[in-house]
Amino acid sequence: MQQYGLENIRNLVLLSHCGAGKTSVSEVILFTTKAITRLGKVDDGTTTSDYDPIEVKHQISLNLTILPCQWNGAKINLLDTPGYSDFAGEVKAAIRVSEGAIIVICAASGVEVGSEQVWAYSEEANLPRLIFINKMDRENADFYRTVEELQSRFGRKCLPLQLPIGAQSDFQGVVDLLTMKSYVGSPAKEAEIPSSLQSQAESFGEKVVEAVAEIDDRLLEKYLDGEKLSLEELSDGLRQAVVTGKVVPILVGSALKSIGITSLLNAINSYLPSPKERDVVVGDSGKQETVAPSQEAPLAALVFRTSADPYVGKLTYFRVYNGVIDSNSQVWNATRGEAERIGQLFILRGKSQEPVSQLRAGDIGAVAKLSLTSTGDTLCSQDKPLKIAPISFPEPIFSKAVRPKTKADLDKLGVALSRLSEEDPTLRVHRESDTNETILSGIGETQLEVAAEKMLRKFGVGVELQTPEVPYKETITIPAKAEYKHKKQTGGHGQYGHVLLEIEPLPRGSGHEFVDKVVGGRIPKNYIPAVEKGVNEAVQEGVLARYPVVDIKTRVYDGSFHPVDSSEICFKIAGAGALKKGLSQGQPILLEPIMNIRVMVPEDFTGDIIGDLNAKRARVQGMNPGGGINVIEAQVPLAEILRYAIDLKSITQGRGSYTVVFSHYEETPPHISQKIIAQRQAGKA
Repeated sequence: MQQYGLENIRNLVLLSHCGAGKTSVSEVILFTTKAITRLGKVDDGTTTSDYDPIEVKHQISLNLTILPCQWNGAKINLLDTPGYSDFAGEVKAAIRVSEGAIIVICAASGVEVGSEQVWAYSEEANLPRLIFINKMDRENADFYRTVEELQSRFGRKCLPLQLPIGAQSDFQGVVDLLTMKSYVGSPAKEAEIPSSLQSQAESFGEKVVEAVAEIDDRLLEKYLDGEKLSLEELSDGLRQAVVTGKVVPILVGSALKSIGITSLLNAINSYLPSPKERDVVVGDSGKQETVAPSQEAPLAALVFRTSADPYVGKLTYFRVYNGVIDSNSQVWNATRGEAERIGQLFILRGKSQEPVSQLRAGDIGAVAKLSLTSTGDTLCSQDKPLKIAPISFPEPIFSKAVRPKTKADLDKLGVALSRLSEEDPTLRVHRESDTNETILSGIGETQLEVAAEKMLRKFGVGVELQTPEVPYKETITIPAKAEYKHKKQTGGHGQYGHVLLEIEPLPRGSGHEFVDKVVGGRIPKNYIPAVEKGVNEAVQEGVLARYPVVDIKTRVYDGSFHPVDSSEICFKIAGAGALKKGLSQGQPILLEPIMNIRVMVPEDFTGDIIGDLNAKRARVQGMNPGGGINVIEAQVPLAEILRYAIDLKSITQGRGSYTVVFSHYEETPPHISQKIIAQRQAGKA
């Protein structure tokens, strides 16, 4: 296997809105660079990138895939990512280990929501990027309209380096504005610029020269003196402009017709940075610093993805930032503070694995069956440990209750869920003790549905996903007194326990207090814990709708006992009975969880969002506009926002986002309480 120096590697993430043709672009790149010998198709489910049976079924990318290839002496590691916003975790991981990005835009659909989202991610990560306008052969394809959209959304730094020759069914090739030549057909043949495009090519070409000249004072002086810049000066200047983010070149083509792909590959090599040009960020979130990458330095590698497969076992994807990692060696996991044995290393291309003896800084690979390493961990050498800054994944906001279909599924559910959340860090699993439900949380509905499909396919666990129940609580509004006598006479020993309680409401969030105020041995001391146990069991199920009771203080102040017939169990029963009576007399109410929600939306949608929040019984607390985005803060009942991810997507066409955290409990309005109580009683019946 050929080893590449840092300057001869390109790690690139392919980004786009769902359906712009990333996977087709990656497939034709692999074919053009002779990394594969047969061209697969998304519709047939034969692409190198989308090999997972669920991806083939849905005809969309769901996982990050590594696609290495070689072009003109450089190794290109392409990372194909899902375009669907629910799988933003895969996108974030791929961006984290890339030095550059190619944003694919559909010439017919133009700039879409997903295009804006991945642009924002690239800006946040400070990634140099190229734009590739794909599908020029499609009906309604319009290069100039798409360029206008790109410039109005993302600024004038988006600059065409090429113009299309023809469009739609008549699309034949591209004009290169640097060389001022045209390239027609596939494989591309060099030709003169068509006369119909000559004046356009000159005016667009002039803009490229101007933008490049502004990067360098020496070039600017030459340009202003009316001298012509050489092709070499233009190329070097353009590379500097792209690497510093001052220019984002726009290229054009069609993956389906294999037009413009060679030019795209040449642009990747010429303009996007190598690992040598980006320092490595090390340290924890508190204290971070940068170090220069080097193949001679001690090992530092970041794990950016874990895949759990019942057939292959656990596969760990990593990017080497410094030094060299060898097959069958031992490394130090700096995140866990333990040694890890490394087996055979692989280079992955889709699902195919090519064994290699070592991987050097700048490169990406995988290893199977690591025991303690997971996504975000740093592998390094024990004598020179360092931690690479981890990946920041989006927080889960959408939840479903997971119900196993059969008893056998229940037994395997825990293992399947923990393996899935290890594979996808944006999935979280927890047990909601108040409703006895297992809750799976993620970024959106599609992600959770795919997770359920994966559980069945990979682990043989059948589940149903349902809207989670709301963990209501109950409390009382006035103090009450209650007495309960448990008395039974059967042959032999009888049963006797007698308890008098006072209960009173406490402030919200106080929980439950139990106090012993019995004097004069009316209830012997050894029976008081039994009374408390009875009370504590009784508060688990209130009298209105069988929800747990909170925010009350219970005092046991009197009672009586029988020297022979009393026992702990009798006082436990009496304690529980007295509490139930007291709750009924204390004018009980239902409490519902109230959440703090922050909704981030483009300003145009503010009115619609506030109207929708008001309809959801929310109290808007404030608004902070800035940069075309409005941040709306509100308090809203959890019951109203169980499907908010879906509502927000439809109101804002996918442009809004939100975060939600628990705030407090408060009284449920009477008309809603009545409904809930009726439903619970019907359920019990």
